Amino acid sequence: MLSSYCRFALILFLIVNSLPAVAQGFLPEQYNLKWASQSRNSGESMPCGGGDIGLNVWVEQGDLLFYISRSGVFDENNVLPKLGRVRVRLSPNLFDAGERFQQELKLQQGYVEVSGKKGKLNVTVKVWVDVFKPVVHVDIDGSSPVSAQTWYESWRTEPTDLKGNARSASSYKWAAPKVPVFPDSVRHEGNGVLFYHQNRDSTIFDLTVGQQKLEAVKSKLWNPLANLTYGGWMAGENMVADPSVVTGRYADAAFKGFGLKSKSPSRSIQLSIYLHTDQQKDVAVWKKGLLETIARAKTEEKMARTKTLEWWKQYWQRSHIALNVSKKDSASRVWQVGRNYQLFRYMLGCNAFGTYPTKFNGGLFTYDPVWVDTSYHFTADHRNWGGGIFTAQNQRLVYWPMLKSGDFDMMTPQFEFYQRILSNAEMRTQHYWGHKGASFTEQIENFGLPNYAEYTSKRPAGYDPGLEYNKWLEYLWDTSLEFCLMILDQQHFTGTDISRYLLLIESCVVFFDEHYQFLAAQRSAAKLDQNGHLVLFPGSAAETYKMAYNSATTVAGLQTVLGRMLALPAQYGDEAQRKHWQEMLSRIPPLSFREMQGHRTIAPARAWERIQNTEIPQLYPVFPYGIYGIGKPDLETAINTWKYDTEAIKNRNHTSWHQDNIFCARLGLTEEAAALTIKKLQDSGRRFPAFWGPGHDWVPDHNWGGSGMIGLQEMLMQTPGDFINLLPAWPDDWDVQFKLHAPKNTVVEGEWKAGKLVSLKVTPESRRSDVICSKCGYGAVR
Repeated sequence: MLSSYCRFALILFLIVNSLPAVAQGFLPEQYNLKWASQSRNSGESMPCGGGDIGLNVWVEQGDLLFYISRSGVFDENNVLPKLGRVRVRLSPNLFDAGERFQQELKLQQGYVEVSGKKGKLNVTVKVWVDVFKPVVHVDIDGSSPVSAQTWYESWRTEPTDLKGNARSASSYKWAAPKVPVFPDSVRHEGNGVLFYHQNRDSTIFDLTVGQQKLEAVKSKLWNPLANLTYGGWMAGENMVADPSVVTGRYADAAFKGFGLKSKSPSRSIQLSIYLHTDQQKDVAVWKKGLLETIARAKTEEKMARTKTLEWWKQYWQRSHIALNVSKKDSASRVWQVGRNYQLFRYMLGCNAFGTYPTKFNGGLFTYDPVWVDTSYHFTADHRNWGGGIFTAQNQRLVYWPMLKSGDFDMMTPQFEFYQRILSNAEMRTQHYWGHKGASFTEQIENFGLPNYAEYTSKRPAGYDPGLEYNKWLEYLWDTSLEFCLMILDQQHFTGTDISRYLLLIESCVVFFDEHYQFLAAQRSAAKLDQNGHLVLFPGSAAETYKMAYNSATTVAGLQTVLGRMLALPAQYGDEAQRKHWQEMLSRIPPLSFREMQGHRTIAPARAWERIQNTEIPQLYPVFPYGIYGIGKPDLETAINTWKYDTEAIKNRNHTSWHQDNIFCARLGLTEEAAALTIKKLQDSGRRFPAFWGPGHDWVPDHNWGGSGMIGLQEMLMQTPGDFINLLPAWPDDWDVQFKLHAPKNTVVEGEWKAGKLVSLKVTPESRRSDVICSKCGYGAVR
């Protein structure tokens, strides 16, 4: 019980006060990735980015290449396309014929550096992204003058179609025989290359609204796709347009290249790609915005590099988990866990200020799909599970680790995603069923409606138009509760004002309260059961237990979120609202239990019709909802669920979105948590070690990396209530330097070495008495 912590807090407080502060600051440079040879293809690329822009950078046959991705870019079909590929070729070409080649990811500074040497001539190329303005920079410096040619390459200069599996990059997926792709506009303009795409008036949004019988409210629905215009301008200092247009083929896509070239050799060459996105009917207005971006960037270019370097420096000062730093061994899987944790956090930092959340199925770093699946002969725009579709069960795992890593500002894109589509979700509820609340489905489009393909047009006559006719997704809308809890947790961690999101959170819980009474009234004269509880049927426990009655995920989610709403400071909610919250909480049924192999376990629901997927929702009361865990009542039942539930055992897995490592850490099962975390965060088997996947999704699999981060954090520090439980599932022989964030604006940093806690610093000092460490040998519970 939590009270047991208090009995040992005073002893621990007196002893840990004598521990030294952290002796040495974290040095991200120790994890810089260095390649001494060129790459064979884009599948061996290195991520680079900042702000809301991601690049895949590699050198192939002497040419420096990179793909450009940007958050918030969607075409008519809701593909998340690349903004193009840039190719840079130097003369003399030291990368191809030099004596030494090196490509290095500089983590501390947030950029990629490529260098070559031949004789007395050295050349260094720095590829970096301005964190605060949408500009990509390529800075070339030579010990003697060099010349550069560069091309903006596009594979979308002619109309084409997505066919077969290529359609899975769009929202149509299997629901259309072919999907038309409209070309971009690309041309030389001035001394640069102008490129852009403007969506037509009619997009997948319009088709989805018609499919889902929402025409009557269409004018009130938010539509982010119509006339969305995105692109940019590439230009270089002392460079001029090369009017010839080259053609070629890279991987499986024919392309056209629009070139620039140096006016004359120089020891210093700067290439810039300025990007702009806006929802505009008039391309001239969009272009005016682009010109303003260019003018702003040029005015502030002297400070841009300094500000970007400072941002990355502060980013790495926020938090870290570094394993076995004194015995670096790249072949050690434990050391790889620490290195890859930092590499993946770097990738997340590249979309710190995105218009949209970092996508679970590749983020900003997808590449030519043939290097993922040799049967996928598509363009670099491809990713499975769509570009504008945000699968909530997967997205959550990308954002949960940002609490303990202190990346609170980076959570805003995910919160704003739901805030923007709230009105659409509420409108569909009112339109279909005539009651209040936001019905956020799984496989949700960026405009808040169910995915076109998953909803399906082949529906029985009279089937409820508010439901997805889909055996995996039907009645699955409780994942929104995790994002509500995420917002509440951020308030608990930081004290930040979440008033902006209170209506969102309230609308999510109101939906369940009103909808299940509405459904009960269709079946019976009674809206509640004999105990005054909601009858949560039909429901779903993740995608696994279908047509469920009182799903564990729904019950745990509603209990936890409503309880946390009531625990908010008094400034949130007036007396009437809080009374309503309490009434709703009183209507939530209890969790259900069952006996498995002679042991009491948490049941996935009270009853269900079928099992069809491989999740373990009976342990969602452990994570994310924290009803069970170390120091909390009835921990044995939760441990029994992991150990003896034969259905849970059958579904154990470490790949992709599976969260077994998190369950084990929360349950204090150290050996299991460590083994699973190693499987999660060890090298991916690709040249870039944090490009995991495809798993169930795509490469790089961001919910794979996110769940790995969460598990490692939970092994190291758990925060039940206001307490801070250190090393609750940490192996004795894993040395670690750490800095993590905890509730009440608390930062905890220290070092565990050779089986001992050798340093500890808690900020503010007043929170030190709330730190518990059961394995530190200071009198705490063993």
